Amino acid sequence: MEDAERERAVTLRVEHGGYVRCDWRRGTRITGELARAAIKRLDELADGRKRPLLVDMRGTASLTREGRQAFAEECSASRIALLGESAVDRVIANFTLSVIVMAMPTRYFTSEPAALAWLIGDDAPA
Repeated sequence: MEDAERERAVTLRVEHGGYVRCDWRRGTRITGELARAAIKRLDELADGRKRPLLVDMRGTASLTREGRQAFAEECSASRIALLGESAVDRVIANFTLSVIVMAMPTRYFTSEPAALAWLIGDDAPA
């Protein structure tokens, strides 16, 4: 897969408040290669620190087995809020969380304000 194709599939950036936002393009099939590229970019943005991560997965097509395995590996996220909107998003998130052990607290949300409150709220670890 070419760099330009990977860049169109996902964007990551540090937001005000210090968390990292990961936006997957609608219709994306998240493969192991795409997942590893996203994790690499997260680690670069985190610059040696653990940061909360908001993953906007609304409208992604699927997550491959290799993608799930990549996301199970240690990374710079201190906690992860998965943001979805549809029954398909919920199935992808719930299946993923049932078959892999995440190295950090991870929850699924359909409300961005609720996801952010949990992600960077007063009870969030530093």
